[in-house]
Amino acid sequence: MIAGLVLPQDAASQQGRAADSTKYSYDFRGSTVKAALEKLTIEASIGVGYASGVLGEVQTDCAIKDALIEEVLDCIVKDTSLSVEKSSTGTYRIIQTKTSHFRAKPPKHTISGYIRDARSGEALLYATVFDRSRYAGVTTNAYGFYSLTLEEGQVSLVASFLGYEKAEYEFNLSADRTLDINLQPSSFGLDTLVVVGETEESIEERTQMSMARIPVRQVQEMPTLLGEPDILRAVQLLPGVQSGNEGTTGIYVRGGGVDQNLFLLDGATVYNPSHLFGFLSIFHARALNDVTLFKGAFPARYGGRLSSVVDLSMKEGNMKEFEGEASIGLAASSFTIEGPLKEDQTSFIFSGRRSLLDVALAPFSASDDYPNYALFDFNGKLNHRFSSKDRVYASVYGGSDSYSQVNEFENSENNDPRNVFGIDWGNTIATFRWNHLFSDKLFSNTALLYSRYHLETEQEDVRFRRTESNELVQERFRLLYDSGVEDIGAKIDFDLIPSPSHHIRFGGQVTNHRFSTGTLQLNEGPVNTPRQDTLLVPVSDINSLEGAIYLEDDIKIGRMIGLNLGVRGSIYTVDNTTYNAIEPRVALRISLPFNWALKASYTRMSQYIHLLVNSGLGLPTDLWVPATGNVKPQESEQITVGLAHTIEGAYELSIEAYHKTMDGIIEYKEGANLLGASQSWQDNVESGKGKSYGAEVFLQKQKGRTTGWLGYTLSWSDRTFENLNDGRTFPFRYDRRHDVALTVVHRLKDWLSVSGSWIYGTGTAVTISTARFSPAILLDDTGLQAIPTTNVESELLGDRNGFRMAAYHRLDLGANFEWPSKRGGAHLISVGAYNSYNRRNPYFLFIEENLQESINDTELVLKQASLFPVLPSFSYAYQF
Repeated sequence: MIAGLVLPQDAASQQGRAADSTKYSYDFRGSTVKAALEKLTIEASIGVGYASGVLGEVQTDCAIKDALIEEVLDCIVKDTSLSVEKSSTGTYRIIQTKTSHFRAKPPKHTISGYIRDARSGEALLYATVFDRSRYAGVTTNAYGFYSLTLEEGQVSLVASFLGYEKAEYEFNLSADRTLDINLQPSSFGLDTLVVVGETEESIEERTQMSMARIPVRQVQEMPTLLGEPDILRAVQLLPGVQSGNEGTTGIYVRGGGVDQNLFLLDGATVYNPSHLFGFLSIFHARALNDVTLFKGAFPARYGGRLSSVVDLSMKEGNMKEFEGEASIGLAASSFTIEGPLKEDQTSFIFSGRRSLLDVALAPFSASDDYPNYALFDFNGKLNHRFSSKDRVYASVYGGSDSYSQVNEFENSENNDPRNVFGIDWGNTIATFRWNHLFSDKLFSNTALLYSRYHLETEQEDVRFRRTESNELVQERFRLLYDSGVEDIGAKIDFDLIPSPSHHIRFGGQVTNHRFSTGTLQLNEGPVNTPRQDTLLVPVSDINSLEGAIYLEDDIKIGRMIGLNLGVRGSIYTVDNTTYNAIEPRVALRISLPFNWALKASYTRMSQYIHLLVNSGLGLPTDLWVPATGNVKPQESEQITVGLAHTIEGAYELSIEAYHKTMDGIIEYKEGANLLGASQSWQDNVESGKGKSYGAEVFLQKQKGRTTGWLGYTLSWSDRTFENLNDGRTFPFRYDRRHDVALTVVHRLKDWLSVSGSWIYGTGTAVTISTARFSPAILLDDTGLQAIPTTNVESELLGDRNGFRMAAYHRLDLGANFEWPSKRGGAHLISVGAYNSYNRRNPYFLFIEENLQESINDTELVLKQASLFPVLPSFSYAYQF
């Protein structure tokens, strides 16, 4: 018995002749052969017959584009025991293959290579390579390498990257092939954000969630503080990311602390990413190539922190020609130069930046009470290609901040006592990496890493006193605090890409940490006597060793399902204590109709270091300390679910809900602080738990002359410590119920773009006193004897973080002008206004006494101090 759709002979013949030249595109993956044939016979108006019972529930994995009808039929039955026959009348018949249960699979071959910027030779990270005929594609890795394995036959290849013109290739794939692809920057002015290739992987096609990639060019066009583009200020505008104090670049991600963020610069850890007391980050936008934020669903290749990963890659340097940029702004001046040492083989980039505040204040520095402040940093990178399989990179960062202030006071002896305060801090980072291509499917990166953060604070008081013999003696009291952390490590990572549906990553790393946990020294006595330092807190450096291995597989099951399965194992030793952890990572994507996708993830993280935040001194004197036998590591678990959707090909929408628990968080005990500690820091901390949960909405536009995003966060975050706040749960300081950020960049002309950012956030949680009193007497320790007192004032504190400051909001505006120079370069001027409508946002609260004369009493009034009014910004740059 013959089943199926059979047309009359004349009609079938006519339809068959019409179908000879018609091309079809289908994706039948996940369907049965029978369902696919039924759909095809209706839409293509062809006759297909088959014997009853032949098809059964045989599955097909067919996906094909722009193919003739016979090619579609062959695709439907490939890898099955079925074959297609065509009659002279133009109808088709599906029969059981007699010679073999399965038809021989076509051989497969691999296309591999690098995708680079055609103008500079810079690697393009996470670019897309896609075969239209098979609906199969991959993305480049963190070094621009890709590997695409396809069945033998005609290939229609498209390579695309945000802000670049597509490159298309048509060829017959009959053997493994190396294909390096150079993409031309978009011809639309200088805006690298306006062109998205049609083959770009959309948000609903990516398994990864809770991730954002930030185009560096967009950051340079956004409003700035004092004219300096800042990557971390842009990160603060993303949903799920809270900023710290007014104007600072600290980030608090999904209820986590500032120490729970892993900053990586070319693979090396950055411990303090701040300049200018937190108002500027150390990451120079003009020296960066790519910035990626993970705030959940962490891939197994990342570890060591609980809340986020900010992975930054430096530029490699132009392989084709020399170019550079020099700029001057209100916050800092900088220059960048890059170019080839040997064209297409060796290149370099060097960037330096320095503040001009000390220069501006120089005329006043001889006067009393004027501070002296300076910052500088530099980035350098050298890369060399030994062959098509081997490449090495050497990069370095160095930066420091220095602040000092001298206060002189008059006295009756005509000798001026003096108070000197100084603080210096900075980072030194170096990496050496070797890329090696074992085969067209296996890529490796081996790295040696060094990172050091150092802080030194000094306070000196010089006073005069008269001896018993009436001699005037000058004495000095000097306090020196020194701390830091130094890492030396190595890591190796492998990328194995056996097919477009599997991307396997595995590797390991080892790091030796050396912590200087706060050497506190006191020097006291006459100025002219030899210096004799007293070690107030006798501590020595702590060395610890941390190691990890990981395995991760990004799997695609047809077009409907994506999985990222991973596991990370870590071990940590310090003194005679060893900790270890197994950290599973799972992410799932299920494609839904109408360009929607359902996503979910589970992540477990471990962190073996802590940051002790010393509220009595303020930034940047916080202290990095290790987990020890007495202080346990931090751990977290996070579950995230969400929806992703592309709207009209131009807007990406994501909606995510998360729940995160944290254990092993530490804080100072009540009343304890850094300089007040007379014993080890381990005896002055409390360990507790944290919890955060909430929902985020992110709408982003990356096409057209207008780009930007809108983010909204609804969240709760709290802490619980047995011996803090009477053991009761209290809000985290940066718990904010609502957080909104709108960022827009619009290019009016090729030479002019305007931008704006509006931010709103629920007020910060703080602890305030509920009563203040001045007792007439105090009792001694026995409670039996009264001790007379005068001017002794006490304060009764309310619940920890039980009061909220006023809501925070501001509008930043900016404009960028760009025009060519007669000498072949370009001029760039950026102007703007930070807090343009002059919102008096609270920076901190204080209590002030007001005398009420009518009743001869005082009234306690809670007041707020604000930091920044409207601030103009300006910078000028010349590109050559």
